[in-house]
Amino acid sequence: MQYYSECKKELPWYLTYISSRVHLAVLGILGVLTRYLLEKLFGPKVVGATGDHSYMYIDLPPNMVGSFFMGWFGAVFKADISNFSPELAVGLTTGYLGSLTTFSGWNQKMLELSVDGQWVFAILGFLLGLFLVAYSFIFGVETAKGLKWALNRTKLSSKCGLSPINGVTTQIILIIVMATMLGVLWGVSVTMLKKDFDGDSSTSHLWFGCIVGPVGVWIRFYLARFNGQGLGKAQILKWMPFGTLMANVAAACIMAAFATMKKSVNDKHFDTVATGIQFGFCGCLSTVSTFIAEFEAMRASAYPWRAYVYTFMTMIISFALGTLIFSVPVWTEAWS
Repeated sequence: MQYYSECKKELPWYLTYISSRVHLAVLGILGVLTRYLLEKLFGPKVVGATGDHSYMYIDLPPNMVGSFFMGWFGAVFKADISNFSPELAVGLTTGYLGSLTTFSGWNQKMLELSVDGQWVFAILGFLLGLFLVAYSFIFGVETAKGLKWALNRTKLSSKCGLSPINGVTTQIILIIVMATMLGVLWGVSVTMLKKDFDGDSSTSHLWFGCIVGPVGVWIRFYLARFNGQGLGKAQILKWMPFGTLMANVAAACIMAAFATMKKSVNDKHFDTVATGIQFGFCGCLSTVSTFIAEFEAMRASAYPWRAYVYTFMTMIISFALGTLIFSVPVWTEAWS
């Protein structure tokens, strides 16, 4: 890490800033695309394991896969990846896995089930969803530890280890490569959106989501600085990850707001934009992989009760505010 710091002193601060944001954007878009593919694979039209009207909600497979790999890249192998490239480590965890998983989508599906009167399914969806993503993370940690042990045992870790990215030129080349990838991903998304916007609305929201998704990742990355800071000068509740809490609650509220507007506005183009913002921006602003990693870290601490306080606070606030936002137009129509 000392060697990395010395290298970073040679790199201008604005290039470091650009590098981290570009990594987050590129891997965030890849996370959105992976989430879409997993939703389609396990959804009603292919495997049929999940559905919009079931406690096995449509985003459950992406949340489980993302939580599993958070155990790999966000826990066991995090130090090794950070030694190779801190930007890549943040890009993989905050960017890719954070965008692959979505708390706002999970909350919205349970909210819609409750509004339809299916309270048992909504409660089951929250409890079963929490159980599955938590054990996906634990399983990820255990398998990663086993792989690391095997690599160390066979001395393959020294042969396959990643050497740190050193030298200003190498770092600048990497920034250019990642920026080019971002340009290509955005370019393809814009091109496909123009092609599908007036035609195939089933995929147009995906391309719009890829365009706005990085904004959600960047905001979540910024909010992460509030984790571990507590409230006020006395730093009350310093153990509470307020950054992640704010990101998940805000995304859940925005998700509910656009779901409400879609009920009132009968326009295909608006539906595409609204769904794209929900899928891309809200999906990337919220996260389950980081949320469950924080949950497990608290559960393993000397104060395990904090994990459940944090979890239920996130769920209750998001669900209550989301329900309020989602139900307001219904009340208005009833009285009009």
